[in-house]
Amino acid sequence: MSLTRRDFTRRSAAAGAGIALAGTVGALATAPGALAAEGDYEATASTEGQADAGHTPGYGPLVADPKGLLALPAGFSYRVITYTGKTTLESGESTPSNHDGTATFEGPRGATLLVNNHEIGGPRTKAAHPVPLTEGLVYDPAAAGGCTVVEVRRDGQVAEWVGIAGTATNCAGGRTPWDTWLTCEETEDKAGSNGMTKDHGYVFEVDPADRRANRSPQPIKALGRYAHEAVVIDPKRGHAYLTEDAAGPNGLLYRWTPPQGFEHGRGKLRTLAADAGVLQATKCFDSGGRFVDDLSRATQIGTVYGVDWVDVQDRDARTVSVRKQFAAGEVTRARKLEGMWWGDGGAYIVSSFARTESPVQHDGQVWFYDPKRRTLTLKVLLGVNADPAKDGAFDGPDNITVSPYGGLVIAEDGNGVQHLFGATDGGRTYPIARNELNIGTEQEPEYSEFTGVTFSPDGRTLYANIQTPGIMLAITGPWKRQRSN
Repeated sequence: MSLTRRDFTRRSAAAGAGIALAGTVGALATAPGALAAEGDYEATASTEGQADAGHTPGYGPLVADPKGLLALPAGFSYRVITYTGKTTLESGESTPSNHDGTATFEGPRGATLLVNNHEIGGPRTKAAHPVPLTEGLVYDPAAAGGCTVVEVRRDGQVAEWVGIAGTATNCAGGRTPWDTWLTCEETEDKAGSNGMTKDHGYVFEVDPADRRANRSPQPIKALGRYAHEAVVIDPKRGHAYLTEDAAGPNGLLYRWTPPQGFEHGRGKLRTLAADAGVLQATKCFDSGGRFVDDLSRATQIGTVYGVDWVDVQDRDARTVSVRKQFAAGEVTRARKLEGMWWGDGGAYIVSSFARTESPVQHDGQVWFYDPKRRTLTLKVLLGVNADPAKDGAFDGPDNITVSPYGGLVIAEDGNGVQHLFGATDGGRTYPIARNELNIGTEQEPEYSEFTGVTFSPDGRTLYANIQTPGIMLAITGPWKRQRSN
């Protein structure tokens, strides 16, 4: 059933201001502890706002790491789980590089299983630490990316093995309600281009608990072929929501509706025909019924757009990229559509930044899609960071998770200093970690992005990755419930 512009306009008028304030996560500002007011696009730290709140969110200032890896608040500690070039797989080969999207699962005998994407693109011959071509787990032997499965046992021992190999640019992905991982290829390379021998730009399913289930990997073509970023599954309705990180033109937010009678479950997606179900892209409109061409148009926290869905004609993009199949006015676009996480009955969706390729510039948005109301609400808005090299400001949100302690935890992929940071339900921000591993020079320092932020099943450990060179970290400490105000 389509939500028409007239329906949305009528609902918005009836709800009044309340519709703009719905949801559990408020506005993020551009500095730790800041309290952003609705409509304050260039939000900054406000001592008056902090005094009104009566407390400071988070866990206090970050303490520099004498080992030069990870700054954390006092009382917190970290452990290196995998490290490219230093740790090895069960086969004896190096942990692959370019750690990205990650999820955790309950393993045997109290262990934690993690599926870790490795965002390695281009021909395999140029990759220093590719995902090993484990027999039976290879899609395209010319591609360097894939996933590994990491087992962290109760006694602290770590094992790592290949979940899928021969895929390309495995960026984010998503955890399924049936406890598997969907890994997404952020590429549109076809067989014969960039050294590939098969078409790429697909989603694949990886089962962390059953190695046999991962043999003979097959792309889930029903979910489309494009520069995939992340995916979430609506556990109630069965829809898949997918982000596309692309420009020229900007990418799209997609919804896949399963065919009539289809029941989700382990390995079921790979059995679908290439044209199974319906793949659609978003078309948004404001409360006045006006079409919204790009999500960057929203410059006020609490902005709500109605969402309609437009069918994709050629989801496998045989001649034209999916996002280029739509003319102006047919769909709503956004730059750097990145991480997603299912929580609070809907999907949190990141647009990492917008620059000259977008109507309005910003340094990050997080939207919440409510499938019941068919609305997108702007929850997070980061104004353009004027000085990314200065510690304290946040920009470029990427991977995201809903915290068991309230609010969100976000991995930063911006310019300059890189953080893991949190946001309370009331919209106040605080640092959790800072990457101190300089991969540049003393004169021109460079710090890799954080990726793969996710909590352990029991909520006691926060896992996150430093993408380059490829480090998986486990962070523990005195976690506590974050007050919303």
